[in-house]
Amino acid sequence: MFKIHLKILVLLIFSCETFAQSRNTLWYKQAAQYFEESLVLGNGKLGATIFGGVESDKIHLNDATLWSGEPVNALMNPTGGEPHAYKNIPAIREALKNENYKLADKLQHKLQGKFSESYAPLGTMFINHANSANYTNYYRELDISKAISKVTYEINGVKYTREYFVSHPDQIMAVKLTSSKKGGLTFDVKFNSLLKYKISTSKQTLQINGYAPIHAEPNYRKSDNPVIFDETKGTRFTTLTKIKNTDGTITSTDSTLGVKGATEAIIYVSIATSFNGFDKNPAIQGLNNQANASINLTKAFGKTFAQIKQAHLLDYQKFFNRVNLDLGKTAAPNLPTDERLRRYAKGEEDKNLEILYFQYGRYLLISSSRTMGVPANLQGIWNPYMRPPWSSNYTTNINAEENYWLAENTNLSEMHAPLLSFIKNLAVTGKITAKTFYGINGWAVAHNSDIWAMSNPVGDFGQGDPGWANWNMGGAWLSTHLWEHYIFTKDQNFLKNEAYPLMQGAAQFCLEWLVEDKNEASPDRKLITSPSTSPENIYITPDGYKGATMYGGTADLAMIRECFEQTIKASKILNTDAEFRVKLETALAKLYPYQIGKKGNLQEWYYDWEDAEPQHRHQSHLFGLFPGNHISPLKTPTLADACRKTLEIKGDETTGWSKGWRINLWARLWDGNHAYKMYRELLHYVEPDGVKTNYARGGGTYPNLFDAHPPFQIDGNFGGAAAVAEMLLQSDVNEIRLLPALPDVWESGSVKGICARGGFEVSMEWSGKTLKKLIISSKKGGKTTLISVNKTKMISLAAGQKMVIVW
Repeated sequence: MFKIHLKILVLLIFSCETFAQSRNTLWYKQAAQYFEESLVLGNGKLGATIFGGVESDKIHLNDATLWSGEPVNALMNPTGGEPHAYKNIPAIREALKNENYKLADKLQHKLQGKFSESYAPLGTMFINHANSANYTNYYRELDISKAISKVTYEINGVKYTREYFVSHPDQIMAVKLTSSKKGGLTFDVKFNSLLKYKISTSKQTLQINGYAPIHAEPNYRKSDNPVIFDETKGTRFTTLTKIKNTDGTITSTDSTLGVKGATEAIIYVSIATSFNGFDKNPAIQGLNNQANASINLTKAFGKTFAQIKQAHLLDYQKFFNRVNLDLGKTAAPNLPTDERLRRYAKGEEDKNLEILYFQYGRYLLISSSRTMGVPANLQGIWNPYMRPPWSSNYTTNINAEENYWLAENTNLSEMHAPLLSFIKNLAVTGKITAKTFYGINGWAVAHNSDIWAMSNPVGDFGQGDPGWANWNMGGAWLSTHLWEHYIFTKDQNFLKNEAYPLMQGAAQFCLEWLVEDKNEASPDRKLITSPSTSPENIYITPDGYKGATMYGGTADLAMIRECFEQTIKASKILNTDAEFRVKLETALAKLYPYQIGKKGNLQEWYYDWEDAEPQHRHQSHLFGLFPGNHISPLKTPTLADACRKTLEIKGDETTGWSKGWRINLWARLWDGNHAYKMYRELLHYVEPDGVKTNYARGGGTYPNLFDAHPPFQIDGNFGGAAAVAEMLLQSDVNEIRLLPALPDVWESGSVKGICARGGFEVSMEWSGKTLKKLIISSKKGGKTTLISVNKTKMISLAAGQKMVIVW
């Protein structure tokens, strides 16, 4: 009997190992060959991309504050003299009034300024090992519950281990290398960079000092001189590397640092730049990058590896551990992550992979967004290219905002701060942009920005396509993040001192930008924008003209409506600005209403025109459904149905950030099964790009779980993760909807720690698609109505109070 029980126990243990796919670990049986196979670490400023090679371990290094350029001159005029772009607006409006859309498109070129600067690659560190032949049992992982990566392998019976992390408390990267055989470690550390730099060794420290270019052209622009360096200009950087060994000998040359015959060694890497704010010249007003890098290295080097690791874990896990997700039983086998994705792409079940992708989005935000005034960019903080895709900048017609959709509802409100503080910078340059490009007050942001808070419409003074270059609603969209942070946290000091002045400025711009529509015979003329574009989409007029410039675009009005509604609410809460509030309320009542087209869709254009590309990736006119909150199946069922029809016409074949957005839209329509279908498609396996992006392969997920737009853009990761939370919980200032878009396949499960508007934190358990138990707590105290499929309950909680409800 004992032997039988023992056999059963062994089988159970084996079964657990075989079918216990991790929710928190990415792992592989081989080193990364391509960027899209690498594993990334970060502390919100220093980014590291680990390849894990045996003979040579390549590590790309980035610093969130290292960009090309210098503070933008918002008073831009290519011909010199006073900026006067705004003087062209009357002519554009006249062309539109006369329905001359071709002329309007042409004149829009006169409302364009410079392109943004680019996020720069700092350099690459190589750890080159003397002993690398005939290795076996290779294993590489990233544990996102700890933000620690590991590599292990064996050579002739000797086990080699590497452990990597990037510490926020100590502001360094640490790499611990060990050998199971005494004296088995011999390696050199080398460095190179695409930037201008000098390298030296002194006092057993590898020192690299360099500078970023003063300008880098976008990767899609042809230029004879796309990257310009000037040693008297641009952001400076310093990288310091030092090795702590227990035995063996530290070795060095004029360009390398290494160790010979050690059993254990720890590599410390400290990075600093001269960036000192969006409005400070980094070459002459910058921080002392050399001194700051040295201070951080000296402090860290005086601590043990265990001390630095413990501080790292305490810091990181206080954010990551706030949320836990369980989607029920899984029978998925324990496979490397790349094989796991291939299996999942065939339609196989893997609930823990779905959890892993959700938590990986949270991991990436914690790792890339902890530097005030410097939000996560298109690639987060991980970029190896001198001219990265779309300059790795801040694209404000969707991508920069989508990066932060998961900040509040997945309990990472602190990670929202870099974007919120960046908005304050944008308002400074945006005030000038509003005056010089549009001739009005308030502040505005156009299609692109960068670390210097550039706010003007791009296009190199007339060379851009108005379809993307001339959009100017970035301020209205970004201002909604200020309100979202308030309504999730109920931080009234933030609302009063930080958010409201910025919201008021964005609303002021929109208020003055609105004009009455051309129907002069109507006694009730509506307010519209003119000129207007719908981000990157093209219409077809009845006479066949394909254009971008029109008036009364639905996307503009949706964002203005949301901006006005939130600014009005903020004004009432603060009991301030009553006169301005009345102006907003009056304008809000006169906004041109949503229109439903002949196909039952929500019109994107003022008229019921056809789209040049009906399946276009942008769906900006659905903003009111998501991320906005003024369209819903309950409050506005007719408009919600029109949004559904629009999504059906567009179809599900889209990639990256667009698919992430559509998953959220379907969730807001309370269609969990459709949202889940697209979530699975977001995880469609895509092979690495290698040296050139293969756009024909379509989008999905790379082996390292990076989003494949293609190429890699981090917004898809963030949008997909946000959508999972949106499927489980939706809220406004008055109510919390529990499991509003739960797919059938997530029949049973639990979630801990997700957040709702009104300052609430929620944990739930469900079974048979029915809510069983709810734990809700309030940060500042308040009332809300809890709603599920089968029950509604009104509650009131004091600040800090927790309530347990058996549903």
